Amino acid sequence: MRLLTKSLLTIFAFLFLFGCASKQTSTLPSFKAKQFDKSMYASKVDNFLILYDASSSMRHKYNNEKKFDIAQALVYRMSETIPQMGQTAGLRSFGHSPKVSNKASVLMYGMEKFSSYNLKNNLLKITEAGGFTPLDKGFNEAGEDLNGLSGDMNAVIIITDGLDLPEPVHTAARALKDRYGDSICFYPILVGDAPEGIAQLKEVAAIGRCGFYSTADQLLTSAGMATFVEKVFLEKKAAPAPAPAAPVVTMKKDSDKDGVYDDEDQCPGTPIGAAVNSVGCWTLDNVLFDFNKDIIKPAAYPLLDNVAVILEKNPIMSVELHGHCDNVGSAEYNMDLSMRRSHAVKNYLIGKGILKNRMATEGFGFTKPVALNGTDVGRSMNRRVEIHPY
Repeated sequence: MRLLTKSLLTIFAFLFLFGCASKQTSTLPSFKAKQFDKSMYASKVDNFLILYDASSSMRHKYNNEKKFDIAQALVYRMSETIPQMGQTAGLRSFGHSPKVSNKASVLMYGMEKFSSYNLKNNLLKITEAGGFTPLDKGFNEAGEDLNGLSGDMNAVIIITDGLDLPEPVHTAARALKDRYGDSICFYPILVGDAPEGIAQLKEVAAIGRCGFYSTADQLLTSAGMATFVEKVFLEKKAAPAPAPAAPVVTMKKDSDKDGVYDDEDQCPGTPIGAAVNSVGCWTLDNVLFDFNKDIIKPAAYPLLDNVAVILEKNPIMSVELHGHCDNVGSAEYNMDLSMRRSHAVKNYLIGKGILKNRMATEGFGFTKPVALNGTDVGRSMNRRVEIHPY
């Protein structure tokens, strides 16, 4: 089943001896990714590569947040906003700590068909800033990352504070531009407000010619990121031709009687009585839990009551209950807590008359986050039980 949740950012906080949450106040603006209607847009970009600065200067703070965390939030929010339209994507880190890699620049993700989930998951591998700022090597190796890919347009997005850049940066940028010509554009994004960084990145944008310079402050908001993604990645489709004056009327079928016709139904065989979305799929929210708790909150009762009703109406259907935690506390404790959470949901459904042999439980601890654990919001999304019908 597809995961149906969203969220944010890296690790910050003090650890308790056990549990699934800790307190932190973030100064970053709240964020909700815009969902573009893919029927109205075509992808302007065939391939894109994010060059991600994890050098030592990114440990410093800007507006009370580490620049490293701001950069991570940018990538996360960007990946949530870009519609998945078959583009090839990659994430290349440069200047990171030797704990991440001994190489100055590493392709952490890609080049592969863009998946928001996979990009965010591989972003988590960049755990620590710490080295020099070899953006020139990032440009050099980007040329090989993009080599041989299909399509006519490549976008290189550079996220950096622009500090301590080596002399050959602009030479490397020009070489990459000369190699790919009009089929490549540069989109530098400044984290911070250092005059040196502003000058360096504006020069990079000028070398790219078809790209433009932005700041993290502009793109961290929902509206700012949506505008950026639309300008860089998308173009509106032409209005469709008017329909024929006298279309032939045909009778449409709805075989599983879920209210969505068969030719539009992406999930045929929906359980009887299940509420579906516009494409005919039964959508189930996750059951969320409080810190260090395996007690089901009253807010989840309507969801579970509905699941019980659907199971009663569909006696041959079963469910898998997957328990999860955030990453606070030991792996052993959280594995046990995630299992207790899945059993709590199972026991609730047993209390509603569902046979226990129709429910399989499993605990994953903190091994499968759906959000970054650096904020209360992210951690709360990871303290969950997922319900997977089969």
